[in-house]
Amino acid sequence: MGFYIAVFVLALLLFFPVTKVIWVLSVRRTERRLGKKLSGEEANGQLARARFIALLLVSVFSWLFNLQLYSRLYG
Repeated sequence: MGFYIAVFVLALLLFFPVTKVIWVLSVRRTERRLGKKLSGEEANGQLARARFIALLLVSVFSWLFNLQLYSRLYG
């Protein structure tokens, strides 16, 4: 039970900063590619996309990190 709590807590702590980084990089790349500033609706679309990518990324990372940590501590 402690393993799953650790996975959830680490994923939760990483979710917001990782979302912000992915969103900023995505908006900058899109603005550079289009040559103009994104509208609010387009930026919100990029934010939804960034949240989805971050959710997958931090979930997998948290699972693998805690799996490695627990095997070293209790293995």
